[in-house]
Amino acid sequence: MSEVTSPLTVGVTGSSGKLGRATVARLRGAGHEVIGFDLAGSPGPGFTRVDLADYGQTLDALLGVTARHGGVDALVHLAAIPVNGLVPDVTTFTSNVTATFHTFFAAHRVGIRKIVYASSITAMGFPFDEAPPSLPVDETFTRAHNTYGLGKVAEEAIAAQLVGWAGDASITALRFTNVVDESEYDTFARADDVTYRRDLLGSWIDARDGAEAVALALEKAQPGFDAFNVAAPESGLRIPSRELAETWFPGTPLAEDLGRFESLMSTRKIQELWGFRAQHDWR
Repeated sequence: MSEVTSPLTVGVTGSSGKLGRATVARLRGAGHEVIGFDLAGSPGPGFTRVDLADYGQTLDALLGVTARHGGVDALVHLAAIPVNGLVPDVTTFTSNVTATFHTFFAAHRVGIRKIVYASSITAMGFPFDEAPPSLPVDETFTRAHNTYGLGKVAEEAIAAQLVGWAGDASITALRFTNVVDESEYDTFARADDVTYRRDLLGSWIDARDGAEAVALALEKAQPGFDAFNVAAPESGLRIPSRELAETWFPGTPLAEDLGRFESLMSTRKIQELWGFRAQHDWR
């Protein structure tokens, strides 16, 4: 488990969500003070109810809240409408991009120079009705096929530009795949079904390992913008990955050194650069 060298006060938007709860627990376990920001939750020590659709609330919350906190050193932005279909498609895009812009711009104005936020597999071709250029799919490939994914592509573009407005700023996009809570492992009962997780390239990530990726980003991210895939290093199926690739995407180039069950959503970058090691495996 990685540790940040000195304690920080970290704001976490979406702190009441599946990944948010795991991230808050992980960061507090490392000795950081964590301030949760969300619409859901009971106001109290370590939590403030904030509507990120309102820029004034967002800015004020990051500056500090009386009797709660005096500002934050770093920001983890996880809040979002999580998938298409919960609200009309345009609402998904508009709500998510607006909330992210408000969060990024308020952080810039306040002087918060380290931001880690949730991008998504939907920014790299999900649900993969079209074959990707090669497998495993890495961070160099960007394509959206729905308004949730389009919002993530737009947010990455905003981050890549905004980070240049302050020379020491760092914004890291973590392209999460499907986040699985420890109580949801019964879903892997279909792991022998070749259609299982087809739209996710067979990928998944335990929420606790997703939180570890966030902690690593806070520790290791350098000034500038960068994106990292976050998935378990092995797939959510018992079928070998080469067989899956040849079934799902016949003729698509495969890495010669593809591991037997290696995730077809590549995690090589985060493993090689940051030493990311998932600790939880459905197997």
